[in-house]
Amino acid sequence: MSKLAIKGGTPLRDIKKHPWPCWPVWNGGEKKVLAEVLDSAVWSYNGPKELEFVKAWAKFCGTRYALAAANGTVTLQMALEALDVGFGDEVIVPGLTWQATAAAILDVNAVPVLVDVEEDSWCVDPKAIESAITARTRAIIPVHLYGCIADMDAVMQIARINDLKVIEDCAHQHGSEWQGKKVGSIGDIGSFSMQLSKILTAGEGGALTTSDENLWTKLDALRNCGRRPEINPAVEDKGSGQYADEGDLIQSGNYRLTEFQAAILLKGLKRLPRQNRIRSQNAVYLNDLLQKIPGILPMKRDSRVTEQAYFNFTFRYREEEFNDLPVMQFREALSKELGLPVEPCYQPLNDCSLYRPLTKKRYRISEDHRKEIDPARHRLPLCEKVYSRQSVAFHHSVLMGTRADMDQIVDAIVKIRTNLDDLTAKRKP
Repeated sequence: MSKLAIKGGTPLRDIKKHPWPCWPVWNGGEKKVLAEVLDSAVWSYNGPKELEFVKAWAKFCGTRYALAAANGTVTLQMALEALDVGFGDEVIVPGLTWQATAAAILDVNAVPVLVDVEEDSWCVDPKAIESAITARTRAIIPVHLYGCIADMDAVMQIARINDLKVIEDCAHQHGSEWQGKKVGSIGDIGSFSMQLSKILTAGEGGALTTSDENLWTKLDALRNCGRRPEINPAVEDKGSGQYADEGDLIQSGNYRLTEFQAAILLKGLKRLPRQNRIRSQNAVYLNDLLQKIPGILPMKRDSRVTEQAYFNFTFRYREEEFNDLPVMQFREALSKELGLPVEPCYQPLNDCSLYRPLTKKRYRISEDHRKEIDPARHRLPLCEKVYSRQSVAFHHSVLMGTRADMDQIVDAIVKIRTNLDDLTAKRKP
């Protein structure tokens, strides 16, 4: 009988006896603050919890300003609109990211230009950015993906030389630092997601950061039906609800966060630094062990990274060193041994099941525009290779476990490698 769980053997981990850490994390503190909001009857619209959160978030990220919004998709859209990006403009974005990064560009009628990534970080390749710049390029959206930070030195240099704006997509990176600066404080605007799976979550939600007062004013108006604020309640100790003259109003919609979400985020933010430390320590320990296994390549830890947050844990797999076992079968075998989902990275956006701009009538501004936004026109060989042959990912809650848990992940990979014949042996006719 095979020793491998995928072939009927005993799994390495009995999750009924030894479950993995749960996500999200909460306790009686959340129940208390939610009851406070309920009793206050101030459930949204610049309430005290929201104002407290945006002050705390700006301080945490090292920016002058922050604001909260409904989710991390509309924050990207608002950032683009605040930077006056729209029809006729191009925005460079990595081809390996969640579809919302590019969809936000579509939603302001601009053209997403998909470029390839670096193989050892899966973040945008600066050389690919330079090659994609045209006279119509207005902005770059580097994505700090999973447990890696984009090369912000190179991105900012390219932006300065070419007079481009930079929106950092920090949906995965609450608390990461590049040369001592928090992500979200390096570019013109930082965009964060607080969706259920993220390392700071309120179920749904998002946030924006900037140190430019004019941008903050535009962003706050964009999230709040176009009303331009007269003061910044996140910075000044004054009441909320004060707005400029009607002549300063702009067109927008309602992208506000609720007080209930803000209350949960405040509690989560207090836990975040400790959780980030635990995840980082376990990731460093795990990577040190993984690099000793032939065919397993940890992600790059750039020397300029001074603090690394982890949304999911990822590594690279080389099937040629596992008897040509396809990565899909490796992921399945690992999942069975550990009793947890093991997934690929995001699908490349040039052929992503959830990124289908040509199916939406509102984007059919003209036939030329329709051709420009067709994702199939882009060639992303590295993204495609990573997705189809190399990527292995599991949820960041696993990194909240013990050193023994990390050892067990390594043991599971070694077990698969030791018993490869069971998975790769060809049947005799």
